[in-house]
Amino acid sequence: MNQLDFYKNELQMDYFSDNYRKFESDFYRYSALDTPLTFLTDDIMLAMAKSAKNYFKLNKENAKDNRDHYFIFDIENLNDSKLTKKYVYQRTTSIRQKD
Repeated sequence: MNQLDFYKNELQMDYFSDNYRKFESDFYRYSALDTPLTFLTDDIMLAMAKSAKNYFKLNKENAKDNRDHYFIFDIENLNDSKLTKKYVYQRTTSIRQKD
């Protein structure tokens, strides 16, 4: 069993919400990656869960504007399962590194 299978039912994105559509829009605005967001969301949630952080970073090497971008989420425990976490997108912020 790989780690993604272990977390398969415990990590959920708020896919059918306005928050997710905003996340999708913000991600594509800043990301220079060729991989569609749909193929990245499980890995993004797994990385946040393993690091116990409520954000992930799109590094400047993968950003259109050469800035680090932080995508920030609220993490909610679902009432019917204390183990299940739902990630609800809040906002993004960026940091420009001095060269």
